[in-house]
Amino acid sequence: MSLLIAAIILIILFLATWRLSVKLDNYSFVDVTWSLSFAPVAVWLAVAGHGWLPRRIAIAVLVAAWSLRLGVFLWKRIASHHPKEDVRYAVLRKKWSANPPRAFLVFFLAQCVLVWLLMLPVWLIADRTESRFGLLEGMGLAVWAIALIGEGLADAQLAKFKRTHHDPMAVCEIGLWRYSRHPNYFFQSLLWWGLFLMALPAPWGWTSIIAPLAMLHFLLNVTGVPLTEKLSLEKRGDRYREYQRTTSTFVPWFRRR
Repeated sequence: MSLLIAAIILIILFLATWRLSVKLDNYSFVDVTWSLSFAPVAVWLAVAGHGWLPRRIAIAVLVAAWSLRLGVFLWKRIASHHPKEDVRYAVLRKKWSANPPRAFLVFFLAQCVLVWLLMLPVWLIADRTESRFGLLEGMGLAVWAIALIGEGLADAQLAKFKRTHHDPMAVCEIGLWRYSRHPNYFFQSLLWWGLFLMALPAPWGWTSIIAPLAMLHFLLNVTGVPLTEKLSLEKRGDRYREYQRTTSTFVPWFRRR
């Protein structure tokens, strides 16, 4: 029942965002809803869970902290550019030019399904009754903390670069961006591997691997890395090709000569 209510919460949020996006003629706002929607669902699953109370509080706080940080960050960025649409959604709008509202409705509902899948580890964690934190939970918590800090740092470094470099052809190669072309996506993926570790000791906890795998697929094969790379190449040309040659795509690693 708790998962069903979580699904209803998500459907309402994403349908409302779709209606607002159609009215404002800007589909970028789905990024804000996608990020912020994790917080109310995590809190609901923690409240509805039957597990050890400190564990339920911990998982709700962890997920809500990440959700609110990313959501506020994206809201500020998108609101400052409105009515200009994020270039990713402008590309999709052209691709779906026959009927953009209907196509984006399907896209928004697909995001809704993804969030629901990503919250499966939280549901399992919130129902675990053992009254102590185990080793795997500690490891998962450490991975989550590293990923939360890493994603926030990557976002802050890119935002600072954009504020201080006015050349539209410039490529961000500072901080974490010197070692990965998409460190924000990498750490976002790592968050869910941390959740998977925390969920693993729960009954049927191994099934929650669907969450990090779904996130990884979304980032590497859907609207994450491929579309960002395509748009960067179109905008920056040879500068970005050189960046591709020297810098790891996803996992931060030493630069190639």
